[in-house]
Amino acid sequence: MHSISQYQEIFLNYLESQSVDKEPKNLYDPIQYILKLGGKRMRPILTLMTAEVFNVDCKEALAAAMAVEVFHNFSLVHDDIMDDAPLRRGNQTVHEKWDINTGILSGDAMLILAYQYFEQYEPAVFRDLAKLFSKTALEVCEGQQWDVDFETRTDVTIPEYLKMIEYKTAVLVAAAMKMGAIIANTTQENADLIYEFGLNLGLAFQLQDDYLDAFGNPETFGKQVGGDIIENKKTYLYLKSLAAANPQDKAQLLELFSSSPENNTVKIEQVKSVFIRSTGDKITQEAIEEYTLRAFKTLEKMNIELDKKTILRTFGENLMKRKA
Repeated sequence: MHSISQYQEIFLNYLESQSVDKEPKNLYDPIQYILKLGGKRMRPILTLMTAEVFNVDCKEALAAAMAVEVFHNFSLVHDDIMDDAPLRRGNQTVHEKWDINTGILSGDAMLILAYQYFEQYEPAVFRDLAKLFSKTALEVCEGQQWDVDFETRTDVTIPEYLKMIEYKTAVLVAAAMKMGAIIANTTQENADLIYEFGLNLGLAFQLQDDYLDAFGNPETFGKQVGGDIIENKKTYLYLKSLAAANPQDKAQLLELFSSSPENNTVKIEQVKSVFIRSTGDKITQEAIEEYTLRAFKTLEKMNIELDKKTILRTFGENLMKRKA
């Protein structure tokens, strides 16, 4: 097994070798741009790591890891258009740097490119990877639509929100890990357990992203802090704060999330104050820990060496300590 930094280096070297410097430039340049913006590369690293957890050289999983990374970035390009987001990883979003039409078409091309990476595997593995990928891609689209729908609803429930982030975010983390298991040809039980591990870790990751959107450091978060508040998104943090708030704070929160003021800075600060007073921030942090622990419990059932369970647990712990 390698360290996280070694997996990052292996993947980045592979990424650098996968040039899409082709014509027409306005289709492929935005793809190069978004793929080189950086980011944690968490999902492809999980694919490589999982392959080695099940005793296969991680380099055999590089094509699948690349598919995951290309798909993830495709979804970001389109999400940023839908959210009218100005920044991604501290840089201009694709549609801001080029235009909306370019963002849509380059995103479409990325989805197709992602599928092409599976063609490097033998038929049985290709079939299983493509089947999982198609299921996951459709779930991500369903999750994104729910996310959009929730912006104009006032009756979103906690179970509905958790289902939305499961589909929009967690299923891709889970699939990234299961792809490594498929390439390693491990048992079905192990493959299902590593998917469950990734799913719970993905839920914890998204809940933490929601938390950091409000309380993260703007210098390191890479996105606009308070973006969810500006867009009136009914996040877990919002829903729990609303449920726990006193009548006065609840009324204020409802009013703030039905408005689009010219001065968003004031709105963000007022909403954050309600989040803190209602202890919604603490409730959210407790939920992050709960889903992380659920992920760790699946490791106990997995038929792998103890040291590999430790590596997966350490990765999860470090992920939950991030501040951005």
